[in-house]
Amino acid sequence: MARHHDVIIVGGAVHGASAAYHIAAHPRFSGSVLLVEKDPTFQQAASALSAASIRQQFSSPVNIDMSLYGIEFLRAIGDTLSVENDRPFISLNEGGYLFLATAAGTATLTENHALQSSRGADIVLFNPAELAERFPYLVLDDIAAGAFGATGEGWFDGYGLMQALRKRARSLGVETASATVTEILTERGRATGVRFADGATATADAVIIAAGTGARELLEDIGVPLPVEARKRCIFTFACKEKLPGFPMLIDPSGVYCRPEGELFLCGSAPDEAHDPLATDFDVDHALFEDLIWPVLASRVPAFETIRQARSWAGHYDMNLFDHNAIVGRVPPFDNLFIANGFSGHGLQQAPAVGRGLAELAVDGAYQTLDLSPLGYERITHNRPLFEKNIV
Repeated sequence: MARHHDVIIVGGAVHGASAAYHIAAHPRFSGSVLLVEKDPTFQQAASALSAASIRQQFSSPVNIDMSLYGIEFLRAIGDTLSVENDRPFISLNEGGYLFLATAAGTATLTENHALQSSRGADIVLFNPAELAERFPYLVLDDIAAGAFGATGEGWFDGYGLMQALRKRARSLGVETASATVTEILTERGRATGVRFADGATATADAVIIAAGTGARELLEDIGVPLPVEARKRCIFTFACKEKLPGFPMLIDPSGVYCRPEGELFLCGSAPDEAHDPLATDFDVDHALFEDLIWPVLASRVPAFETIRQARSWAGHYDMNLFDHNAIVGRVPPFDNLFIANGFSGHGLQQAPAVGRGLAELAVDGAYQTLDLSPLGYERITHNRPLFEKNIV
C-alpha cells in the first residue's frame, strides 16, 4: 500500500465504507483514501450481525434527521451506488415501526410524535381502536396508544449496504487494505498517520477512526478516553404457521422487538443494565428467549404461542455508556482526527448521514448539510449528555 494518503480510515465496515464513499464522491476532493479493515470476512462485524432496521421514531432532532437522510439514501441506492451495470439491491422493506405505549407512556409517545412530524417524518399516532383495526393479531388490553411509521421505516440487508458502499468507493479510487492498526501516530496536536501490526506505518493528512469496539484502545493510547464498551445482543428467529399480514417492526412496551424476516420472524431484547456485562464472546443466551422474549411475544401475539425456533446469533454493539448515542466528528485536541463510534445499535441506519458528515469535515472543514455537532465528542468532556428516550 502507498505510504501517504490524504485520508486514512481505520475500520472498513459500514461507517468506514460510507465515509470512504462520500469522501471519494465529494466534488471538491481529488486526493487519495485508504480504507483499512482488520477482518475482511466481517464475520463478527456489527454491520453483518445486527437486525438492520431504520426508523425516524427518535426523540432528538439529530437522530430523526439522520434517519430521514438515511431512508432517502437507501431508496436511491440502486442508482447512487451502481458500478457500471451492477445495481445493488438491499431488499428494503418499509414495513414500519410500531411503538406501543401503556397509559404511563402515552404522553412521551405523543410528545415524540409531534417532534417527529415537525421534522418531516411520516408517523401516524393510533388509539387502541385504530390499532385493533390495523393490526388485528395483537392483544391490546394494556395499550393506550401506538405510533406507526407509515413510510420511511422498516428493514433492509445491512451487509448488502456495507458491501455496496465498499464496491462503489473502490470504483472511485479508494484503496482498501486488510491490516490491523495498532497505533494512531500524532505530533503537535495533529494525527499524522497510523502504525500497523507488522510495524509498518502510513502517513495521512486526516485520519478517521470507525473501528467499532476496537476504537477505545486506539484512542486511549493517545490520551483520549472513550466511554464505549462492547455489549452483546442476541437475535432469534422463528417460524409461525399463521399468516400475519402487514406485521411491522413491533416494539413492545417491555422493550422486546419483533419483525418479519422473509418467511420467518426475527426478535430480540436488550437485557437490563444489571445483567449487561462487557461482551467477551459471541455465545447466544438462549435463556433470554425462553424466559423473557417468547413469553412477551406470546402474550402480545397469540399466534406466537406455538412457534418453531430457527437460527439465532449474537453480535456486539459499540455501546456508548455516556448517553447511548453516537460519537461523531473531530476528536479534540487533534484537529484532523475524526471518529464515528458508540452507535449503541443505531449504526446501520445512521451510516449514510455519518459518512456524508465526515466527508464534509475532512474536505470542507465543517458540516455543510446536516449539522451533526450534537453528537460531537465535546459533549462528553463537558458532561452534556444527549438524552434519547427511544432507545431500543
